Amino acid sequence: MFKKLISFMIIFLILFYPLKSYADNLDVSARGCLLMDLDSGKILYSKNINQRFAPASTTKIMTAIITLEKCNLDEKVVVGKKPPYEEGSKIYLLEGEELTIEQLLYAMMLESANDAALCLAEYISGSKENFAQLMNQKAIELGCKNTNFVNPNGLYDDNHYTCAEDLAIIARYAMENPIFKKIVATKSYQIPPTNKQPQIRYLHNHNKLLTTRGYKYEGADGVKTGYTIKANHTFVGSATKNNMHLLTVFLNSDKNYYADSKKLFDYGFKNYTTKKILSKDEPFSQINIDSNTSIPVFCEKDYYVTYKNSENINVDKNVVLDSSFKSIKKGQVVGYVELSYNNNKDKINLIAEKDYDGGMYQIQSNKNGDYKKVIPKKYIYIPVFTFIGLFLSRGFYIKYKKKVRKI
Repeated sequence: MFKKLISFMIIFLILFYPLKSYADNLDVSARGCLLMDLDSGKILYSKNINQRFAPASTTKIMTAIITLEKCNLDEKVVVGKKPPYEEGSKIYLLEGEELTIEQLLYAMMLESANDAALCLAEYISGSKENFAQLMNQKAIELGCKNTNFVNPNGLYDDNHYTCAEDLAIIARYAMENPIFKKIVATKSYQIPPTNKQPQIRYLHNHNKLLTTRGYKYEGADGVKTGYTIKANHTFVGSATKNNMHLLTVFLNSDKNYYADSKKLFDYGFKNYTTKKILSKDEPFSQINIDSNTSIPVFCEKDYYVTYKNSENINVDKNVVLDSSFKSIKKGQVVGYVELSYNNNKDKINLIAEKDYDGGMYQIQSNKNGDYKKVIPKKYIYIPVFTFIGLFLSRGFYIKYKKKVRKI
């Protein structure tokens, strides 16, 4: 009887006790935190993601991507007067020392060198103030709403801030750059002797998920650590497993950010799947003109969907092409594909793969989805009106001549 009662209670608890999901137990120490799938951009876990915090050296993610977009890696940079005196972590650059853009990027992203960051800012914009303007312009372009930069390295300033969502947007954009992605995944790097420094500089990545026993995480491949007394610990981490690429962001955290990052990664990889729905490298549709011309149409970018493993995902795709064209240029947006799934809707532009010149013809859509060449009405109206005009002019002229004869 007692055993039956115990069994009944266990079954009752299993069936009716409100069990918490794994996500409910993801308590992290950071005041601002986020877990995102990098491919789809879907946020899988969040905590105060729009609250502003000091980013410390995670600022250098923005500095690095601007540098990569403005400069070539082999460009030579001469260190100015100010970088050697910059506060915080540094590789002790010397005034007049010559290094390449590549060497300064590795110094900034691996050793978190503030002097290297300032050196790059001055080389690109002349001053850190002017460079900060570039940083803020880029942040706006990317869609950041709670970010303002005043320096390239993250040294504390009341007006230097971001939020977890904005920092994830910046990092996601940066990780699309293959050079950036390579740099932040590098464990160590050497800067050979320069014109001012006879010794080799040995650089080591501060990201312990990549480098340190007891902290390493399988699949970790970036991104950047940060710390100041007022900002506390900040961290952006990335990891790739099972065709998923996840990103974590921690702002104003204690020292538990590595353990918390692992916890979030495990949660994401265990409970979610990311699937590529559209590929920018494969033709998605085509524009068929009459019976002898076909123009392949490609998606403007890859499109991914991230969903819980317990969900069933079915994505409906509806192609909408422009109804008419005068001509088509390679890369021109010629329509879009509508995507709908699980109460979500999105649009991806479609672009033409090659040029097409219709000459005097207009390309118009048939009801069956193909296109035909037609002569625009103006080419019909012009000669008609010209003929009418000439005819009327001739009539007026004849009447005029008759009046003249009568006189």
